[in-house]
Amino acid sequence: MSGVRNVGVAMDFSTTSKYALQWALDNLADKGDHVVIIHVHSHQAETGQTQLWEKSGSPLVPLSELRQPNLSKQYDISPDPETLDMLDTATRQKELNVVAKIYWGDAREKLCEAVEDLQLDSLVMGSRGLGSLKRVFLGSVSNYVVTNVTCPVTVVKEPGFKP
Repeated sequence: MSGVRNVGVAMDFSTTSKYALQWALDNLADKGDHVVIIHVHSHQAETGQTQLWEKSGSPLVPLSELRQPNLSKQYDISPDPETLDMLDTATRQKELNVVAKIYWGDAREKLCEAVEDLQLDSLVMGSRGLGSLKRVFLGSVSNYVVTNVTCPVTVVKEPGFKP
C-alpha cells in the first residue's frame, strides 16, 4: 500500500489496549504512517484549560511531550514506560509519526468523533472481553464503534483471554 496513512489506536493503558497497540505497530503501521493514540476520559474535564477542549478534544500531543512530567497535570494522562518504549521503538524502526489526542466523555461517541476529526484510515482497539450478559448491561464500546465508524476497525483480544 502506498501513501501515508492515519492509524488510530484506542488506548486506556490497560493490558488489553497495550496489546492492541503492539499489534497495530507490528502488523498495520508502515514506514512513514501517522499513528494517533486516542485516549478518552470517562469523566468530565476538571481544569479550565481542559474544559475548553472537552467538546473537541485536546490539541495533538507529539510523542516527545508524552514523556513530560507536567503532561499528567495538563491532560490528566500518565503514559506508562512500557507504552512509551513501544512507541519509541516503532518510531525509530518504521519512521512513524506518533501523536496523542485526549478526549473527555463517552468512549463510544468520542472514538467515533475521533475517526472523523482525525480522518483516520483505520482504528485498532482492544477488547475487554465482556461476556454476553455483561455486554447487554454495560454495552460494548467495540461493538458500537465497529457499527458506527466509516473506517475499518480491528478489535484485538489478548491471546488466551477467556471472558
